[in-house]
Amino acid sequence: MAQDLEQLKRQFLEYVEIERGRALKTVENYNHYLSVFLEQTKVKKPNEINDNMLREFRLWLNRQSTGFLKKKGETLSKKTQNYYLIAIRAFLKYLARQEIKSMPSERIELAKVSERSLDLITDAELGRLLKAPEGDSVKSLRDKAILHLLFSTGLRVSELCNLDRDIDLKNDEHSIRGKGGKVRVVFFSDEAKKALRDYLGKRKDLDDAMFAQLSKNGNFGKKGLRINKRSVARIIKQYAIAAGISKKVTPHTMRHLFATDLLSNGADLRSVQALLGHANIGTTQIYTHVTDKHLRDIHKKFHNRKA
Repeated sequence: MAQDLEQLKRQFLEYVEIERGRALKTVENYNHYLSVFLEQTKVKKPNEINDNMLREFRLWLNRQSTGFLKKKGETLSKKTQNYYLIAIRAFLKYLARQEIKSMPSERIELAKVSERSLDLITDAELGRLLKAPEGDSVKSLRDKAILHLLFSTGLRVSELCNLDRDIDLKNDEHSIRGKGGKVRVVFFSDEAKKALRDYLGKRKDLDDAMFAQLSKNGNFGKKGLRINKRSVARIIKQYAIAAGISKKVTPHTMRHLFATDLLSNGADLRSVQALLGHANIGTTQIYTHVTDKHLRDIHKKFHNRKA
């Protein structure tokens, strides 16, 4: 008797977690996307999945608004719709690997997504932001170290939160385990190393976390309570306002600034891809507009010279 899709879905999720070594959050997301697909289509067996069923499901996804989303009247973005399709495609690939007859995964094409626009801040604004934490309190020194480290390394905010104090500041580099469990090397600027030394010199506790939460009296709170992504976002927003920056500045803005700084100073796209930890260079290509700036100078220098 053929296995039903619910059972196969459970096996697939275990495969993603154990054999592929994906993060638990990824497994949870796959579970959500596949559960919505199975619930909406009412499909029970692998051989029942076909082109028409996928087309109907994509139409349903594209029309979701009230009740399915937080904001009334807002529909699912193409990017979010693609998350569902990526999960279904990965599931179909797994079925094929298990020699279970179903729809070929390559028949699923992702929706076209418009290019992301980067709302960056100017060099002057960045300078003010990095100088915004003032004083020598442990909070100010911690926050200054966070800002400098994000700009120096291009770390994801989750990677920053997971850092331990075992960093050797005699070296300019440190290996981290990033998205998907992949290890890469990040590099510290002199400013980032100084900010970290000043901050760690003020620490009197023995907690392993590089960046821990502070209690109301300005000291480190409960042992083992690492700083979280929300707290880092609040810290950056606080200092952006203090620096007189009207644009929204987030931890990911700092990552964008890291990448665009490298490219505008002559770094090649493949190197920036490696430094950011992008699995696909297509993700890094949102920054190519920076490398195209020299084209304006070429146009001015060589176009219509006879005139």
